Amino acid sequence: MKSNQSDYRKYLDPKIVSKLKSLELKARLVVEGFMIGLHKSPYHGFSAEFSEHRPYNQGDSLKDIDWKVFGKQEKYFIKRYEEETNLISHVILDISKSMDYKHSNEITKLEYGKILASSLIYIMLQQQDSCGLVFYSDEINQYYQPKSNRVYLKTLLRAIETIVPIGKTETANALNKIADKIKKRGLIIIISDFFDNLDSIFSSLKHFNFKKNEVIVFQILDPIEKSFAFGKDAIFVDKETTEEITTQPYQLQKSYQLAMQEFLSKLKKECLSFGMEYNLIDTTQLFEKALFSYFKKRHKLH
Repeated sequence: MKSNQSDYRKYLDPKIVSKLKSLELKARLVVEGFMIGLHKSPYHGFSAEFSEHRPYNQGDSLKDIDWKVFGKQEKYFIKRYEEETNLISHVILDISKSMDYKHSNEITKLEYGKILASSLIYIMLQQQDSCGLVFYSDEINQYYQPKSNRVYLKTLLRAIETIVPIGKTETANALNKIADKIKKRGLIIIISDFFDNLDSIFSSLKHFNFKKNEVIVFQILDPIEKSFAFGKDAIFVDKETTEEITTQPYQLQKSYQLAMQEFLSKLKKECLSFGMEYNLIDTTQLFEKALFSYFKKRHKLH
């Protein structure tokens, strides 16, 4: 990436990234921007640790120290072997029509989710982890088995690039079916707005826990879905049923915000109680928040 390091944040900005042509380019620049950011942050050194290295521990053989990394960072890192690094992951992306929403932002929730999913897959396959991909709405729409071959990256990115929003949201039903298909435990990453019955969602999330998977939840929302800051009169159209309702949002705003806050708090509380990483992200936020959550979880697994 030929750019000044001080410009790295622009490659994490959804407004800028969304204007790039190919999904592979978007994913690569998001990841490279993130790695530059790690070098400049208090987490300096994570980029080496999270790629193909781990910190030196007492008792490790000196012949395995990567002296090139030491020369750059003045820290001892051990080159990981394939059996140490390989992790089986599944990226699960909600492609229901409720995800096809944006108010005044550059991108929809689904477009944000697609870039995030692509960036995560890019990282995993560069690390030689095995990565699979699942699209769902009310059913499993497409399922790609985990593979660690870097050539697989183009297959998965092509699938994400061509996917279109379809169907109603039935997260619990779909997640239960996905959990049944996953035979080996690993890391599960779920990207959705989670606009569904919470009790049913909790039951399906427990299904992954029961199989001893590690789970990261990314709840993607448009900022206005939290604030309800519409004008005086508005016509609301259900993306999934096309039903319409005309109302004056300011009369509902306070009660809506309370209900939304309760919804979000309950989902977060339940996820944390299951030992899952929970991330609430709106479509204006830089991608670094989501990627750092993945790296923290990935680090805990070693």
